[in-house]
Amino acid sequence: MIIRDIAGELLQAAAEYPVATVLGPRQSGKTTLTRMTFPDKPYFSLEDPDIRMAAEADPRSFLAQMKEGGILDEIQRLPPLLSYVQGMVDASGKRGQFILTGSHQPQLHEAISQSLAGRTAVLALWPFSLHEVRLYDPVPEVFDLIHRGFYPRLHGENLEPRRFFNAYLQTYVERDVRALIQLRELSLFQKFLTLLAGRVGQVVNLASLGNDVGASAPTIRNWISVLKASYIVFELPPFFENIQKRVIKSSKIYFTDVGLAAFLLGIHTAEQASRDPLRGNLYENLVIADIVKSALNRGIRPEIYFFRDSHGNEIDLLIREKGALIPVEIKSAATFSTEFIKRIEWFHSLHIRRVMPGAVLYNGEQSFNIRDIRVINPLHVEDTWQALVSPE
Repeated sequence: MIIRDIAGELLQAAAEYPVATVLGPRQSGKTTLTRMTFPDKPYFSLEDPDIRMAAEADPRSFLAQMKEGGILDEIQRLPPLLSYVQGMVDASGKRGQFILTGSHQPQLHEAISQSLAGRTAVLALWPFSLHEVRLYDPVPEVFDLIHRGFYPRLHGENLEPRRFFNAYLQTYVERDVRALIQLRELSLFQKFLTLLAGRVGQVVNLASLGNDVGASAPTIRNWISVLKASYIVFELPPFFENIQKRVIKSSKIYFTDVGLAAFLLGIHTAEQASRDPLRGNLYENLVIADIVKSALNRGIRPEIYFFRDSHGNEIDLLIREKGALIPVEIKSAATFSTEFIKRIEWFHSLHIRRVMPGAVLYNGEQSFNIRDIRVINPLHVEDTWQALVSPE
């Protein structure tokens, strides 16, 4: 087992707040992280029906076992327990009493905002970052990573991705999705997932996707909200502040784990990934997800966007950091072309305030600067977020 990059942030959160909460998708490593970081705290998983029943029947007696606090895993299984946690931490006034984990958000976020507002730091743990994967495989191959994904067990236990994702989806759809929405046909939702994977890295037309799935646009919107709430997908919003010309104002969709998107697309080998028509989209998904992970592991909620105008001019990624905009182009090619920087130069020509030179992230071996624009391979840097926002 490795020490996760976010461990330092979790320790700091526990030093500053009575409660530290770690949210993230199923099997992103929340249990391992919290138990490794706080080995002396008593641990209770609310996935265990006996423990959940005891906590639900008599919450005060249940929490009395943890006079000095403890780890409550999968707290979304029993959100009302947070009211009693609030009472305990308010009475003691101690920091770092409880460590909570949760896998999906809607009721849990409501319970946290009502019961633990001002009492908890909230961290997000996604699957492994590129930096963490390199602790298992110092020289990973990018298309192998696309088909394998980044879930910790895939690397720590060397599991076969196809079996892992098949079981993962079955558990997710049959347990988490059913808990969040009423589904007449699970197969329809599974069809929706597969068709959504085919739109990875694209602006999703809800009506078009609904027609393909056989569901209404409002239903598709609701289902995407469920995927976001359970950390299966995330949206990249468009940037349109202070831009006078017409721009696209709908978000793009990416998967929190690119391996899941590849599995849904029927990609089961690195060779398939390297030849797939969506290889560029999947590479973009890998890179943007890693930038998000690298920021979250530092306790930063990144401000990231894409930009596209009505003429089709586009910047793959805009990072807003300390009031400045950093334009980033993402290319799956292994050979650099000066075409890669043309969109960044075009974006500079718009004369938007405080735009930094920017960067091209690609799959080549060389790193260099061209016209002040950095050209780097994200697999070759320690931390993609830091490499982009603090290049020196």
